[in-house]
Amino acid sequence: MLFVNILLFLLIFLILSDLYIKNSPKSKLNLVPINYKIKKKDGLNELIIDLKITNKSKTKETMVSNINFELDFFKSKGNEYCQNFNYQEDIYIYENNKIKNLNNYWPTTIIKSNSELFVRIIYKFSNNNFRKKIKYLWLKAYWENYGHFGISHNKDCLLINLDGQKQRPKEVFEIPINNKYKAFAIKTDLLGCFDNPVNTVIEYSKGIVEKNDILTIGESPLAIMQNRYISPQNLEYSLFSKALCYFFHPTSSLATACGMQLLINRIGVTRITFALFVGFLSKLIGIKGMFYRLTGSESSLIDDISGTITPYDKSIVMGPINAELFCKEVSNYLNIDVAVVDVNDLGGVKVLASSNKAVNKILKRNLISNPAGNGDEKTPIVLIREKK
Repeated sequence: MLFVNILLFLLIFLILSDLYIKNSPKSKLNLVPINYKIKKKDGLNELIIDLKITNKSKTKETMVSNINFELDFFKSKGNEYCQNFNYQEDIYIYENNKIKNLNNYWPTTIIKSNSELFVRIIYKFSNNNFRKKIKYLWLKAYWENYGHFGISHNKDCLLINLDGQKQRPKEVFEIPINNKYKAFAIKTDLLGCFDNPVNTVIEYSKGIVEKNDILTIGESPLAIMQNRYISPQNLEYSLFSKALCYFFHPTSSLATACGMQLLINRIGVTRITFALFVGFLSKLIGIKGMFYRLTGSESSLIDDISGTITPYDKSIVMGPINAELFCKEVSNYLNIDVAVVDVNDLGGVKVLASSNKAVNKILKRNLISNPAGNGDEKTPIVLIREKK
């Protein structure tokens, strides 16, 4: 009887904790990328970036008390980090359908409920060799949200591809798999949240795909294009995340407080605790993987920091959303089967979504060798083709 009472108390405690985590006051502001363009003006390289800050709260207005932007610079080969580039920064906001130059001072700005604020940043670079030396910019936004929840300090990072508007020759690598199938890995630029997932995959694949090909894309590149990554600084990790992460192997993405907190925010402490308990009992009788079956794809698709290529190695990447819809849209345009997959170098193959379930078995047999590589190759799109 005592044991039952303890379990009942624990269950009530976990449920109440989940209710508190879910309903505790928090900011509902989001920084959303819109577009960017590059042009030459007055002898300077000018980069114009458009963003918006949205307030998804139905009742609460929230203030942006401060915001600062920083740039990191990367060369194209190996995403090599660079420093010491001089530039001028100007920040504008749109008020009453008019654009206003903030003159390097961000005034405390109220974002009303169910509304949005448009922000434009213009960078001017005087270095004539700038475009030759630099391929990618990593825009870091440090901003403060102030409201009924208190104050939160956030960090958002966006990739800018300076060659993104150029037409480039396509690079394809043929990779033999077995006697029946071969793979073609399609090289891409470093992808980011300014890249439309459907349009980007179609553009890279046009002229390469053939009838009866199966097109696959990795889940992490798709998630990144969907802006499904987060800086650990944005997570308010709790005592639960610090405790629960100890039950996982050190190499697991759930073995850190931030990785675990992200899962808690998605499915709750109660479900995670229950899955851990059942998973432990299952291991005693030789059944593995029960935790991930009970917690669903959310738990297995989290990639903690260092799990992705530079500069995303400092972000936690979540699984993609609307993967089946993505597959159908690309499939309808290219007239071939399309799948979103999670493949690793240890031979693990998961098909997250596909336009045709009949190809799933083919992919699980033929992607074991991981023809896309571990990410550094920048070949996230792979075609599986039957040999003639």
